[in-house]
Amino acid sequence: MNNEKKEDWALEQDLKYNRLTAFKLFAMTSSMVISVDELAPFGKTGATALFYLLIAGIAWFIPITQIAGEMASIDGWEKGGIFTWVKGSLGDKTGWTAMFYQWIHITVGMDTMMYVIIGALSITFGTPWFNTTPIVRFLLMMIILWGATAIQVIGVRKIGRIAEWLFILGIATPVILLIISFLVYVAQGQPLHMTINWQTVIPHKLNGNTLVAFVPFMLAFCGGEASAPHVKNLDHIKSYSKVMLGLAVTAICFDLLGSMAIGMTVPKSEIQNSTGFVYTYGRLLTSIGLPGDILQKIVGVMLACGIIGELGNWIAGPNQGMYEAAKEGYMPKFFAKTTKHGVPLRIMILQSSIVTISALLITFTSGADADFAFNVSLAATTAQYLMVYMIMLIAYMVLKKQHEDYHRLYYMSKNPNLSIAISVLALAITIVAFFVTFVPAQGTPSNLRAVYVWTLIGMCAIVSVLPLILYRWHEKWQQK
Repeated sequence: MNNEKKEDWALEQDLKYNRLTAFKLFAMTSSMVISVDELAPFGKTGATALFYLLIAGIAWFIPITQIAGEMASIDGWEKGGIFTWVKGSLGDKTGWTAMFYQWIHITVGMDTMMYVIIGALSITFGTPWFNTTPIVRFLLMMIILWGATAIQVIGVRKIGRIAEWLFILGIATPVILLIISFLVYVAQGQPLHMTINWQTVIPHKLNGNTLVAFVPFMLAFCGGEASAPHVKNLDHIKSYSKVMLGLAVTAICFDLLGSMAIGMTVPKSEIQNSTGFVYTYGRLLTSIGLPGDILQKIVGVMLACGIIGELGNWIAGPNQGMYEAAKEGYMPKFFAKTTKHGVPLRIMILQSSIVTISALLITFTSGADADFAFNVSLAATTAQYLMVYMIMLIAYMVLKKQHEDYHRLYYMSKNPNLSIAISVLALAITIVAFFVTFVPAQGTPSNLRAVYVWTLIGMCAIVSVLPLILYRWHEKWQQK
């Protein structure tokens, strides 16, 4: 009886302190999904960005979030995220593999973030060699990376608060101001470098260049499933679908207007992926009669701070899941220790070491070509994250086919066949996008195209086998 009372009390406390409104869930998920890293590549894509955003948002992002919401609402599946969901459908080994892929993908994603930070600072300080000299670029990346890792010792909660304010200051505010400046630019009748109509929005040729342009749009919507475990904490469970639909609309509008602001005001040949956002600010503000040179430098610092905050969040968040995995014997017990503030610092150091190796590889193979380094890291991040989604979608199909009797609070659809059909479509898009990531991005120098392909193949091959090798030691580590 005492145990029952304790469980009732624990449930009451959970409801009291972890209850979420729809808006809080929306805000939480927005900070995970919305970023500025992809705006310059979107702007470079041209008017077809609208088509790609709608396809990725409606046919892929919305189903992924609905599937995640349903799986997270199953009794006993609310904790552990993708590890628990996949484990429940496909078994322990596959669940661990999916979680490892989710953890490892961000190691290369951090390289992408740091390239944008360095690009912004190179414009702010008028030092283009920050971005074109490999050794300088690498040393700056190490300062940013290990500085962000070291500050984690203050605790996850404080890091979350800092990251939240940096997101508002350095990402949300600059993008909103960019969109406002763009609207003023258009209202003044300034020249536009892009035409939007049915002929330009819909791609008329299906080839390597057309498909590879779609890849960054997939990454733009990755991460929406991360907040799904909170579905049970919502005041009204049914509001989850509305929150995710609202997020999809917001993300599409945010990315569309941001990318159009870049693509319509700067000639395509002048847009660089790592510096495009800050460079556009200078041109745009000068064109509408404001001191663009000065304001551009301020925005560069704001953007750098915002992405550093995002970097800190990615160091803090996924490592908590790996820490739990280490406690259960999926990693050596050496990693199952935290600081006095509950920070799994050993796992963070492991992650940052892997980031250092990937940064070394990508930065020095790209030479002075900053865009090549950005494109490789973006493609590698996307490919590795898509591996997670392939496993997750297959796990969902198995769930609907074999375990429809599991009690859950939320359904993507009450019709199992419709749910499976939607997940098959999402899986098809995911598989196509995965293979397309290995096609070199348009504009890749001919002497680097083979390097691009083999770098991606090598990284994905290593990532694919690592969790399987580690799992062979699972029982031994579990017994210690």
